[in-house]
Amino acid sequence: MLRFNAHGPEGLADRQAPGHPGKLNTVQRQALAAMVESGPMPAIHGVVRWRLKDLAMWVWEEFRVSVSETTLSRILRALGYRKLSARPRHHAQAAGAVDAFKKRSPSAWTRSRATRGSIATG
Repeated sequence: MLRFNAHGPEGLADRQAPGHPGKLNTVQRQALAAMVESGPMPAIHGVVRWRLKDLAMWVWEEFRVSVSETTLSRILRALGYRKLSARPRHHAQAAGAVDAFKKRSPSAWTRSRATRGSIATG
């Protein structure tokens, strides 16, 4: 009622709820996105792929902002990133082993001669 009285019908539209500001500002979020895009350097960062734990540590070292893994996950999802993982593969699987077990379908199905003859005359 107060929003309607103050702003008219436009005041009833949903707006962002007031609350605590985000832990990372826009510049820090852009730096985080750039770091995710560039990937870690094993000699400098000590890891070969980014985990949330590693990124949280990087954010602390870079900006002195403590961010939990859950919060960092939400920030990365808002930036458009998703967790991707490679499909597991057995270390001893041969390259052609899967193809050898696949069933092969005939390239074209053919009817038996008796069926073809009865359809043609029918």
